[in-house]
Amino acid sequence: MDTIFAEATPPGRGGVSIVRLSGPDARGIAEALAGPLNQPRLCVLRNLRDGSDEIDRALVIRFEGGASFTGEESVEFHTHGAPVVVKRLQTALAARGARRAEAGEFTLRAFMSGQMDLAEVEGLSDLLDAETEEQRKLAVKVSGGALSELVTEWREQLISAGALLTAAIDFADEEIPDDVAAGVSSSLERLRQSITDQVDDFPATERLRVGFEVALVGKPNAGKSSLMNAIAKRDIAIVSKIAGTTRDIVEFRADLNGLAVTFLDTAGIRQTEDEVEAIGIGNALARAAVADIRLFIGPVPEDAVHLKQHGDIFVETRADLTGNECGVSSVTGAGITGLLDQIDKTLRVKYPRSGIVGHARQAEALADAAKALTVNQESEPELVTEGIRLCARRLERVVGKIDAEDYLDRVFSSFCIGK
Repeated sequence: MDTIFAEATPPGRGGVSIVRLSGPDARGIAEALAGPLNQPRLCVLRNLRDGSDEIDRALVIRFEGGASFTGEESVEFHTHGAPVVVKRLQTALAARGARRAEAGEFTLRAFMSGQMDLAEVEGLSDLLDAETEEQRKLAVKVSGGALSELVTEWREQLISAGALLTAAIDFADEEIPDDVAAGVSSSLERLRQSITDQVDDFPATERLRVGFEVALVGKPNAGKSSLMNAIAKRDIAIVSKIAGTTRDIVEFRADLNGLAVTFLDTAGIRQTEDEVEAIGIGNALARAAVADIRLFIGPVPEDAVHLKQHGDIFVETRADLTGNECGVSSVTGAGITGLLDQIDKTLRVKYPRSGIVGHARQAEALADAAKALTVNQESEPELVTEGIRLCARRLERVVGKIDAEDYLDRVFSSFCIGK
């Protein structure tokens, strides 16, 4: 296997840059530059030299195979954060046989060496992409093994149930308690419900992971773009008295009390002969239909009545002119904070529960696992045993013990180089 290297910190100028080296020749290559590194996991200050050229004065840490992130012999160089220093160090590493890592290759090696399972890898990817506190909390749980531990617990319950059934089958002529089948059936039903609960929570967990969408809907000149700018606290949407100004959907990503929320400023809904505006209105209606909440700004357009759902919010704008204390003003900012609080509360009510299954791949595997346990007390022991076997295999998909190759490209392509 090749020895790989990459910068683990964001490229550019900074206080410190970290270059990671991993693979069978990592120690030898590092010692050629930094001198002997006898003690693992000890941070030492060394002059990095490429022949007679001193590259930098850096902190160097060696990790033994089996005790590193990748599971391989690894070394980290903590250099000064000048791009020219990092580039010179990487040139020296390449000259000694190491190659530049591809995106996600360090994490892929951690997975292949058994340091992480696929669910933990997905959690780590989510953690790197996390924008809000709630996303961080969910990602930390999954990357720390919460889903993997739950799957292990479920598999242990399957093993116990399978052992009892095997005994009932293999020793049918012996005195086996009559309530064994009933006990196994009850245990498997509780297990099936536990798995199903996580599947049922998936939509809410996925929305928490990827973020929610709130669409601003209304007639032309209702004040949608002005409200969008007031929420963003900067000009991101064009405000004009000319009807039909907004045609493309304008998006603004926000952290709303720990929730990732994308606000959508959409085209004003009306009948029009303008072909381009009509396309924009069609896009607005389609996007608003799948949003988590619709903010109806002013009177609801006739063509948008069908969009109304429970939890949508109706907003009266221009409170600075109308004097409506329940309205909002994009000019003075009155009512904006209250509106955002209402959106936050509505989202938390609409998605009251969230588990730890936030990826469709995981949810599909768990749904198949639960389906395999649709047996009852009257089912033949052999049939129940087969259901247990199928359920166990479906659970192995969650953590990537089987069929992992079907997902590796999709999962690791999202990682950055150096991770």
